[in-house]
Amino acid sequence: MAVRRPNPLPWVYYSYGGRLPDRYRDWVLHDATCRTWLLRVFVRGLVQVLPAAVILVTLFEVFGHSWPLAVGAVVLGLVGMLRYVLSYSVESVNGRLTRYGFPPRYGTAVRRQRYREQHADEAERYRARWRSGTD
Repeated sequence: MAVRRPNPLPWVYYSYGGRLPDRYRDWVLHDATCRTWLLRVFVRGLVQVLPAAVILVTLFEVFGHSWPLAVGAVVLGLVGMLRYVLSYSVESVNGRLTRYGFPPRYGTAVRRQRYREQHADEAERYRARWRSGTD
């Protein structure tokens, strides 16, 4: 069964912290645990900041200020947003999953388990080489 993805308008609502209908529950889990989950968190942060950036640049243009100053302000805001969004990404995603009925810290557990499964051969080689106790 394929995961049902929301249309653009509900996705924007979801990006601003809204709750999607339960039929998108599997997609929310995928969104929080897929390989690109951190990039998705960053894109949601960009979507949240984009209207303020557009308004700021427009106001600078309307009032006759220099556009480099407006661009600098927007870039500074984006850097601050990037730091905030990435600093709290794990908590944000786990909280989002909790609102959809998943247990606390479920996203982290799923990502950790998937990582262990994908890197099991590397871990075994490490244990065989360094934890054999024959040195």
